[in-house]
Amino acid sequence: MTALHSIPLTLIDGSATDFGRFKGEVVLVVNVASRCGFTPQYAGMEALHNKFREQGFTVLGVPCNQFAGQEPAVDTEIAEFCERNFGVTFPLTAKADVHGGNQHPLYAELTKFRSTGLPEQVQWNFEKFLVTRDGAVAARFASAVAPDSPEIIEAVRAALNEPGQNPSAGSYSS
Repeated sequence: MTALHSIPLTLIDGSATDFGRFKGEVVLVVNVASRCGFTPQYAGMEALHNKFREQGFTVLGVPCNQFAGQEPAVDTEIAEFCERNFGVTFPLTAKADVHGGNQHPLYAELTKFRSTGLPEQVQWNFEKFLVTRDGAVAARFASAVAPDSPEIIEAVRAALNEPGQNPSAGSYSS
């Protein structure tokens, strides 16, 4: 197990688990918010999740209210919003901090990955980290990179076809 796999998570329904539940899967971890200009990306995230889930892929949404207060809702309201507006079926965690003094341990590990053009800390909602089946961060994408972009599709396909490999070497950060 990697450091990522041992990190505890609380899902949006309050159940406790850890990132190890995703061992053997490729995961796109995205910090999300319901009142952001990028909120429509939920639809693309759900489509990506559905397109590749049979091959061992999932999206993990991490609601966060650290950027301009764009996720003020409580977990139950967030879950309802996502289901009602975007038909979200991929897992969501409880609301968490992605930077700062209360940074969730998941983001402390994810942000160790260095990607061309992106600073160490998450800068805005809907930044994306692609994690391989063995728990290595393979790529990081800026908020403006849509889930259905060629960069993300290519990186997901590479990670699904080459478990344990780094499909991007940090080159998908545009």
